[in-house]
Amino acid sequence: MDGNNRVLQSSSVLRVAVGGVALLFLSGCAASSVMISKRNLDVQTKMSETIFLDPVSPDQKGMYVEVRNTSDKDNFELEGPIKDAITKRGYRVTQNPNEAHYRLQANVLQVGKTDVTAAATALQGGYGGPMALGAVAGGGIALASGGGYGGMAAGGLAGAAIGGLTEFATGSFVKDVVFMVVTDIQLTEKAAEGVIVKQDSQQNLKQGMGGTQQQTTSEVTKHKKYRTRVVSTANKANLEYEEAAPALTQGLTRALSGLF
Repeated sequence: MDGNNRVLQSSSVLRVAVGGVALLFLSGCAASSVMISKRNLDVQTKMSETIFLDPVSPDQKGMYVEVRNTSDKDNFELEGPIKDAITKRGYRVTQNPNEAHYRLQANVLQVGKTDVTAAATALQGGYGGPMALGAVAGGGIALASGGGYGGMAAGGLAGAAIGGLTEFATGSFVKDVVFMVVTDIQLTEKAAEGVIVKQDSQQNLKQGMGGTQQQTTSEVTKHKKYRTRVVSTANKANLEYEEAAPALTQGLTRALSGLF
């Protein structure tokens, strides 16, 4: 009886070992595929809503630019590059918003690793909509084997070791990394002479655990406002933030300056 158990146990370990070799081979192929297909940096910048502005005369090309960063990446610089790009398009950047024909206000909400699904969700939400960092997670590989109690124990230990090695090989050396930047944009334009703009605002303010208070305001202004959201992504195998940040900044700068 003991001899039969030893034979079954050895057979189980052999099956696990053969399966492990196959898994390592497949994981190696998957890692190579990621390295080949994601070897070049892919940067995409998308806008949730398109904004069309009427052309203005050269004397009206005054621009006030304000960029805030409420993400956890203090070193993500955007205001300087945007001002430079707008100046190259023939606009005059001013520090006085009352002198400007246009006011470009941007808030960098989020900078970090994500996945493609989370990026699509952030874009679809539009200005002020929901965001999600997403998750890029790896898991171990579970292998089951038969052959009684001894066989299951041996198979489990071997499977755990092989699963851990496979995860180390694919997860540590080759990662498909996506960085995302979510930016909400508000663009204000002076209305033409004689045009009066009426603006109504409504807010629902939370009161305690379950109550809300509704606040409505109306005003007459000489400015028209447009809002949109820009989502930029950078994708590459084993991508680091230091490489992604300049490319994401360039994409955002191109998108925002391209409005004018």
